[in-house]
Amino acid sequence: MRKIILYSAVSLNGKIASADGGVAWLEEIPNPDKTDYGYHDFYKSIDTTIQGFRTYQQIINWGIDFPYPDKKNYVLTSKSDLADTEYVEFVSENLIEFAKNLKTQVGADIWLIGGGLANSSLLNADLIDELIVHVMPIIIPNGIELFGGTPIQSQLQLIDSKTYSSGVVELKYKLS
Repeated sequence: MRKIILYSAVSLNGKIASADGGVAWLEEIPNPDKTDYGYHDFYKSIDTTIQGFRTYQQIINWGIDFPYPDKKNYVLTSKSDLADTEYVEFVSENLIEFAKNLKTQVGADIWLIGGGLANSSLLNADLIDELIVHVMPIIIPNGIELFGGTPIQSQLQLIDSKTYSSGVVELKYKLS
Protein backbone atom coordinates (compact mmCIF):
# COMPACT_ATOMS: atom_id res chain seq x y z
CA MET A 1 0.00 0.00 0.00
CA ARG A 2 1.19 3.51 -0.81
CA LYS A 3 2.13 5.86 2.01
CA ILE A 4 0.91 9.40 2.51
CA ILE A 5 3.89 11.42 3.72
CA LEU A 6 3.53 14.89 5.17
CA TYR A 7 6.73 16.66 4.07
CA SER A 8 6.98 20.22 5.31
CA ALA A 9 9.12 22.99 6.72
CA VAL A 10 8.00 24.65 9.95
CA SER A 11 9.22 27.54 12.01
CA LEU A 12 10.49 26.73 15.49
CA ASN A 13 7.05 27.73 16.79
CA GLY A 14 5.23 25.33 14.43
CA LYS A 15 4.12 27.64 11.62
CA ILE A 16 4.15 26.49 7.99
CA ALA A 17 3.33 29.91 6.59
CA SER A 18 2.82 33.49 7.67
CA ALA A 19 -0.72 34.68 8.40
CA ASP A 20 -1.22 35.64 4.73
CA GLY A 21 -0.05 32.19 3.58
CA GLY A 22 3.38 33.38 2.51
CA VAL A 23 6.58 31.41 2.88
CA ALA A 24 9.11 34.15 2.08
CA TRP A 25 10.51 33.68 5.60
CA LEU A 26 12.07 30.42 4.38
CA GLU A 27 14.41 32.47 2.17
CA GLU A 28 15.70 34.26 5.28
CA ILE A 29 17.30 31.07 6.63
CA PRO A 30 21.03 31.16 5.84
CA ASN A 31 22.00 28.15 3.72
CA PRO A 32 25.74 28.47 3.12
CA ASP A 33 26.04 24.85 1.89
CA LYS A 34 23.15 25.34 -0.60
CA THR A 35 21.58 22.10 0.62
CA ASP A 36 18.10 21.09 -0.51
CA TYR A 37 17.49 19.25 2.79
CA GLY A 38 16.75 16.00 0.97
CA TYR A 39 14.01 17.49 -1.20
CA HIS A 40 15.35 16.15 -4.52
CA ASP A 41 15.49 12.55 -3.27
CA PHE A 42 12.09 12.86 -1.59
CA TYR A 43 10.54 14.32 -4.75
CA LYS A 44 11.85 11.39 -6.81
CA SER A 45 10.20 8.96 -4.36
CA ILE A 46 6.64 10.23 -4.93
CA ASP A 47 4.35 10.29 -7.93
CA THR A 48 1.34 12.08 -6.45
CA THR A 49 0.68 15.24 -4.43
CA ILE A 50 -2.27 16.26 -2.27
CA GLN A 51 -2.77 19.81 -1.09
CA GLY A 52 -5.49 22.03 0.25
CA PHE A 53 -7.04 24.76 -1.87
CA ARG A 54 -5.40 27.68 -0.04
CA THR A 55 -1.98 26.05 -0.41
CA TYR A 56 -2.65 25.55 -4.11
CA GLN A 57 -3.69 29.20 -4.49
CA GLN A 58 -0.50 30.32 -2.77
CA ILE A 59 1.63 28.18 -5.11
CA ILE A 60 -0.01 29.44 -8.30
CA ASN A 61 0.33 33.03 -7.09
CA TRP A 62 4.12 32.70 -6.87
CA GLY A 63 4.30 33.69 -10.53
CA ILE A 64 6.28 30.61 -11.57
CA ASP A 65 5.45 27.58 -13.70
CA PHE A 66 3.51 24.94 -11.81
CA PRO A 67 6.23 23.22 -9.74
CA TYR A 68 4.99 19.60 -9.92
CA PRO A 69 4.09 19.05 -13.60
CA ASP A 70 5.46 15.49 -13.67
CA LYS A 71 3.25 14.31 -10.77
CA LYS A 72 -0.46 13.56 -10.42
CA ASN A 73 -1.77 16.48 -8.35
CA TYR A 74 -4.96 16.67 -6.32
CA VAL A 75 -6.35 19.74 -4.58
CA LEU A 76 -8.78 19.13 -1.72
CA THR A 77 -11.51 21.75 -1.61
CA SER A 78 -15.07 22.35 -0.50
CA LYS A 79 -15.72 24.18 -3.79
CA SER A 80 -17.59 21.91 -6.19
CA ASP A 81 -17.58 24.24 -9.21
CA LEU A 82 -13.86 24.26 -10.05
CA ALA A 83 -12.66 22.98 -13.40
CA ASP A 84 -9.61 20.73 -13.42
CA THR A 85 -6.48 22.24 -14.96
CA GLU A 86 -3.66 20.78 -17.03
CA TYR A 87 -1.83 19.76 -13.85
CA VAL A 88 -4.45 19.61 -11.09
CA GLU A 89 -7.60 17.65 -10.34
CA PHE A 90 -9.92 19.23 -7.78
CA VAL A 91 -11.54 16.88 -5.25
CA SER A 92 -14.56 18.25 -3.41
CA GLU A 93 -16.58 15.24 -2.31
CA ASN A 94 -15.76 12.48 0.16
CA LEU A 95 -12.22 13.77 0.75
CA ILE A 96 -11.37 11.07 3.28
CA GLU A 97 -12.72 8.26 1.09
CA PHE A 98 -10.78 9.72 -1.82
CA ALA A 99 -7.52 9.64 0.17
CA LYS A 100 -8.21 6.10 1.42
CA ASN A 101 -8.79 4.92 -2.14
CA LEU A 102 -5.71 6.75 -3.42
CA LYS A 103 -3.52 4.85 -0.95
CA THR A 104 -4.73 1.51 -2.33
CA GLN A 105 -3.94 2.35 -5.96
CA VAL A 106 -0.74 1.18 -7.59
CA GLY A 107 2.00 3.77 -7.52
CA ALA A 108 4.72 5.45 -5.51
CA ASP A 109 4.21 7.32 -2.26
CA ILE A 110 2.01 10.41 -1.96
CA TRP A 111 3.22 13.83 -0.78
CA LEU A 112 0.82 15.67 1.49
CA ILE A 113 1.99 19.24 0.84
CA GLY A 114 -0.45 20.85 3.26
CA GLY A 115 -1.87 23.20 4.46
CA GLY A 116 -2.84 22.98 8.07
CA LEU A 117 -6.48 21.99 7.61
CA ALA A 118 -5.70 19.31 5.03
CA ASN A 119 -2.99 17.99 7.35
CA SER A 120 -5.41 17.75 10.28
CA SER A 121 -8.16 16.17 8.20
CA LEU A 122 -5.91 13.35 7.01
CA LEU A 123 -4.26 12.97 10.43
CA ASN A 124 -7.65 12.70 12.14
CA ALA A 125 -8.69 10.02 9.63
CA ASP A 126 -5.47 8.07 10.39
CA LEU A 127 -4.30 8.42 6.79
CA ILE A 128 -0.85 9.96 7.30
CA ASP A 129 1.84 7.29 7.48
CA GLU A 130 4.98 9.42 7.93
CA LEU A 131 5.93 12.98 8.70
CA ILE A 132 9.16 14.56 7.53
CA VAL A 133 9.39 17.94 9.18
CA HIS A 134 12.21 20.43 8.73
CA VAL A 135 12.33 22.68 11.78
CA MET A 136 13.72 26.00 10.62
CA PRO A 137 15.69 28.21 13.02
CA ILE A 138 13.21 31.08 12.95
CA ILE A 139 10.13 32.16 14.89
CA ILE A 140 7.33 33.81 12.92
CA PRO A 141 4.27 35.46 14.44
CA ASN A 142 0.62 34.94 13.56
CA GLY A 143 1.11 32.15 11.06
CA ILE A 144 -0.62 29.03 9.86
CA GLU A 145 -0.10 25.99 12.09
CA LEU A 146 1.26 22.69 10.78
CA PHE A 147 -2.01 21.15 11.97
CA GLY A 148 -4.90 23.59 11.71
CA GLY A 149 -8.36 23.23 13.15
CA THR A 150 -8.54 20.55 15.81
CA PRO A 151 -6.04 17.72 15.29
CA ILE A 152 -6.50 14.61 17.39
CA GLN A 153 -3.84 13.56 19.85
CA SER A 154 -1.47 11.28 17.97
CA GLN A 155 1.53 9.28 19.11
CA LEU A 156 4.58 9.48 16.83
CA GLN A 157 7.69 7.33 16.64
CA LEU A 158 10.93 9.05 15.65
CA ILE A 159 12.66 7.03 12.92
CA ASP A 160 15.40 9.44 11.91
CA SER A 161 16.79 12.90 12.52
CA LYS A 162 19.42 15.05 10.85
CA THR A 163 20.99 18.34 11.75
CA TYR A 164 22.26 20.69 9.04
CA SER A 165 24.97 23.35 9.38
CA SER A 166 22.30 26.00 8.71
CA GLY A 167 20.60 25.10 11.99
CA VAL A 168 17.76 23.24 10.28
CA VAL A 169 16.75 20.00 11.98
CA GLU A 170 15.00 17.28 9.99
CA LEU A 171 12.72 14.98 11.98
CA LYS A 172 11.22 11.87 10.42
CA TYR A 173 8.35 10.20 12.25
CA LYS A 174 5.92 7.42 11.63
CA LEU A 175 2.56 7.32 13.30
CA SER A 176 2.35 4.67 16.00
